[in-house]
Amino acid sequence: MEKELVEKEQIVEQVCKSLGNSHFGDVMVVGGGISGIQAALDLGTAGFKVYFVEKSPTVGGKMAHLDKTFPTNDCSMCIESPKFVECKRHPNIEMITYAEVESVKGEAGDFTVTVVKKPRYVDESKCTGCTVCVEYCPVKYPDQFNQGISNNKAIHIYFAQAIPLVTYVDESCLYLKEGKCQICSAVCKTNAIDFTQTPEYLDIKVGAIIVSPGIEPFDPKLRAEYRYGEFVNVVTAFDYERLLCATGPYEGEILRASDKKHPHNVAWIHCVGSRQVIEGGHSYCSAVCCTYTQKQVILTKDHDEGAKCTIFHNDIRSYGKDFERFYQRTEALPGIRFIRSYVSIEREDPVTRNVTIRYSTPDDGVKEEEFDMVVLSVGLVPPANLKKFADAFGIELNAHGFCKTNPANPLETTRPGIFVSGAFQGPMDIPESVFTASGAGSLCGEILSYRRGNLSTARVYPPERDVSQEEPRIGVYVCHCGANIGRIVNVPSTVEYSLTLPNVVHAEESLFICSTEAAAMLAKDIKERGLNRVIVAACTPRTHEPLFRDTLREAGINQYYYEMSNIREHCSWVHSKEKEAATEKAKDLIRMSVARVRHLEPLQEFDLPVNKVAVVVGGGIGGMTSALSIANQRHEVHLIEKEKELGGMARKLHYTLEGLDVQAYLKDLIGRVYKHPLIHVYTNATIPEATGYVGNFATKVKSDRGFAEIKHGATVIAIGADLYTPTEYLYGEDGRVMNHLDLEEKITDRDEKIMNAQSVVMIQCIGCRNEERNYCSKICCSESIKNALKLKEIRPDVDVCIFFRDIRSYGFKEDYYREAAGKGVRFIRYEPENKPQVEPGEAEDGRPVLKVTAMDYVLGKNLELDADIIALAAAIIPSAGSQEISKLFKVALGPDGFCQEAHVKLRPVDFAAEGVYLCGTAHYPKLISETVGQAYGAAGRALTLLANDTVVASGSVCAVNEKMCMGCGACAPACTYNAIELRDTKQGKKAEVVPVLCKGCGLCNSKCPTGAIQLKHYTDEELFSQILAGLYKNGDHARN
Repeated sequence: MEKELVEKEQIVEQVCKSLGNSHFGDVMVVGGGISGIQAALDLGTAGFKVYFVEKSPTVGGKMAHLDKTFPTNDCSMCIESPKFVECKRHPNIEMITYAEVESVKGEAGDFTVTVVKKPRYVDESKCTGCTVCVEYCPVKYPDQFNQGISNNKAIHIYFAQAIPLVTYVDESCLYLKEGKCQICSAVCKTNAIDFTQTPEYLDIKVGAIIVSPGIEPFDPKLRAEYRYGEFVNVVTAFDYERLLCATGPYEGEILRASDKKHPHNVAWIHCVGSRQVIEGGHSYCSAVCCTYTQKQVILTKDHDEGAKCTIFHNDIRSYGKDFERFYQRTEALPGIRFIRSYVSIEREDPVTRNVTIRYSTPDDGVKEEEFDMVVLSVGLVPPANLKKFADAFGIELNAHGFCKTNPANPLETTRPGIFVSGAFQGPMDIPESVFTASGAGSLCGEILSYRRGNLSTARVYPPERDVSQEEPRIGVYVCHCGANIGRIVNVPSTVEYSLTLPNVVHAEESLFICSTEAAAMLAKDIKERGLNRVIVAACTPRTHEPLFRDTLREAGINQYYYEMSNIREHCSWVHSKEKEAATEKAKDLIRMSVARVRHLEPLQEFDLPVNKVAVVVGGGIGGMTSALSIANQRHEVHLIEKEKELGGMARKLHYTLEGLDVQAYLKDLIGRVYKHPLIHVYTNATIPEATGYVGNFATKVKSDRGFAEIKHGATVIAIGADLYTPTEYLYGEDGRVMNHLDLEEKITDRDEKIMNAQSVVMIQCIGCRNEERNYCSKICCSESIKNALKLKEIRPDVDVCIFFRDIRSYGFKEDYYREAAGKGVRFIRYEPENKPQVEPGEAEDGRPVLKVTAMDYVLGKNLELDADIIALAAAIIPSAGSQEISKLFKVALGPDGFCQEAHVKLRPVDFAAEGVYLCGTAHYPKLISETVGQAYGAAGRALTLLANDTVVASGSVCAVNEKMCMGCGACAPACTYNAIELRDTKQGKKAEVVPVLCKGCGLCNSKCPTGAIQLKHYTDEELFSQILAGLYKNGDHARN
């Protein structure tokens, strides 16, 4: 086996040498949305050469069109655009935009992909993105990026942060249509316009492919009753996103198309194009619409606190992590109504152009109401021409037109070697798109691990210029952030003020400082103007600081000479009604940054060796899947399970909605784990101690195998979750009351109680969506529907009733909800203040039953049902060991006790603690297919670390001034990372910081009575100068 692998590697190496890097890579990622971006970055960082193909003129996908992202309401472009630049700068990623795949030949490990590059009629190597051609172009047409609300030119840049930042000519061009014009050619100073371009065909050889073409919003014009395109003030939710956005058609002003006035009474209509078994509709639930509607309502209230917002809905499907709180936050806002009703759009007022909606209410019957604007919460559909796309790759589609996947692995298509990520699997939110991208990357790594690193190259920076002895020369760059900042803060005045500050030799404004053009200009300024300190006054450093630090490195100066002044979150957003005060505060913040940056010192990051071994904590489906994927990429894995057997909660499951035999699947999975030569299994295990840092952890394990200390580089936390034990509805007192897992067990065993039951009642939301557990357990509705269908399969005559608050059968699970209703399963809604009541009783035929009484809100009266069995949909709760694991591995837990990811959208399987990853129900309740996808995602993220020999550690760590240290030891116990040691010296005990363990939290600084410990990059001198600058608003700057 080893001999074969060596020979294969030699062959690959010879081919690489003969072909060079031209049109020869490891993986092709097709689709430039957030999922494709993440897949490309993970694979490139893990040592693979990636060809990244996108059909649009730029990467970004649908996320680039959004204003904010729920549930944190982060600026969508702000968190995504740094990844654009990262892709562009990555040495192992070759981007091919405005291109499509024509055909795929070959097999896994040896594909030949024919890519067709559409003509831009612009030479990318010559275009500087100056947009002079756009200014002179006479042709105006509806701007696709702004949903056709505003106009653009025939030659234009798709959006300001586009990668590549070059223009392209579209089909509306006069020269292309009629052979006239060519003004753009005449005004272009670099001669970049080239109308002789024709489609370019590229044959690219790769070993694996990831398809991630994304989704499109449903077009309501397909259903005439929505009046979209007929009534001018009826818009889609995607139109509304652009209205909300500072880069939108009205620079963030929400204006009606009819009169350009602000709407003050807005209605949203749910499920447009989704949950509809009608011509032009789609039967599935689009999964994200409920929550994006809530986001838009919150943002509308931010724009206009007096706005009245009405949401017409069916079920509210706030099933995701923190979604329930987001729903409650929306519902609690003044002037907000949630009305459960189907609606019809009746008419438009010919004068005001207001829109009248007809809807029904439980108390007042049918009503009509007029609104200034109506927003259609449209569903998500597969991209246009997806059948052609699938044929090109030789893969199959499912009944809904999305990618057909392996029931046991949602990342595998029907063609080996081609994997899927993102919403091509089916409607999903951004975090799922991101972790399935990492997961698909891990699957690519499994089949290509033998050639990892053969085609990759390392990033090379210019030599660093020593400026430590130079007088500070500060450059200040103030960003408009579209209109996010510029609409509130007087940016030109702020720039002018910056030039009056000490040591500021250059200041300028930028529309988007995060764009590639602006970043390149910043690097050029550093070189040409001799800048040795840089301040960017823009948005949050949380997303953009790494980008600008990297820019400083590219310009040849130390990255720690950079300072970011947040004049958006800390200024324009919180003072949006106080423009003059916001401008003054922006000046204050910049003045304070200038005072601090003058004292910054160069710091050096250092490389740490990476131990190539991984530890996976938790032996359920998530843990085993992740362990296998890592091991299949030639890394040793230690799998630690607290129980005596592997399998986790899946041992209690027998079937899925889709028909997967869970026990057979689990048996196969466990067998593969035990048979794998690189996986070491520890059962009945406990972890007394876990220490170390990224790339170099040490975990002590006590198990059936005895005691062991494992040295490893990465950790995956997959500790699963527990099931709530009900205290309500006679659970534990009456044997006829059970939870849904008990019911599943009895159905599988054909238990006598099940076979003889005449009536089964299921009650949802037991132990969650309440004050104690303010979240939705996500899977319970699907679990109850699954059991109801299985009951109807084996006992068609049994009466099944499900009491629910909202049926949250998101995605394709909606089809099973409809199937259950069609087979006679009754669904009865209840409200939390009027829950079903259960007590023992007797049926009319004299048999003992459980009497269930509840209000039926459709019939408007109380019901009484006789139940032979009651199944409680008990909540999924955090694992009992989560607190202990959190302390051992120094990872955070969220407010509900589940593991807290580093970023809810873009780092859904990373902890904030580097080198530690998470997956499965440890993160949040999820179905098996979702757990599998996230488990591969955690493995993919772990490989971005384990595939490298070293990892870079921050230079911003603490240091001790021995002369000031009196050896009191107060600092050592304060450090949760054990980074401080007390050592004996001739002057007595002295504290010493171990840099590789220090995380730069600064807690020890606050404990030191003499100030002997300082955090580099945040020294007393730097911080006090910043504070003093804030105090001396109009005083002598030099005093700071």
